[in-house]
Amino acid sequence: MDPVRFHLAFPVTDIEQAKAFYAQGLGCEVGRETRHSVIFNLAGHQLVAHLTPAPLEGQNGIYPRHAGLIFAQESQWQEMAAQAEAAGLSFFQPPRWRFVGAITEHGTFFLQDPFGNLLEFKYYRHPEAIFGAHEFGEIGDREVEHP
Repeated sequence: MDPVRFHLAFPVTDIEQAKAFYAQGLGCEVGRETRHSVIFNLAGHQLVAHLTPAPLEGQNGIYPRHAGLIFAQESQWQEMAAQAEAAGLSFFQPPRWRFVGAITEHGTFFLQDPFGNLLEFKYYRHPEAIFGAHEFGEIGDREVEHP
């Protein structure tokens, strides 16, 4: 059975800048491209950057909107953080650990692309917490009030 893939479309104001961030910075393979859009392969998932003439506004924090990857191995998460740092990508939040000692403990960091889009990269110490651990009400940051 073929894998199910995730698709995400997002706005950009410059295709070349998008390629520099996603292809050169994150290491995404570049797929089809027009002067109005470009497809990226992020770990087997399809990201499509669409050119928009409208001014883009970034968020003040990580909520409500971001997308990203959950790594199966801590080493993969660390390698992505090192790759992003080596490429000079903009960290919206540097690597850190949330909920230390709890079943929901996970490493996280956020990158911000040149257009204000946020990407989160995570690694859970306990994989069952990705979808399970229903008895824990913790989602996101304790100290951040959600909108």
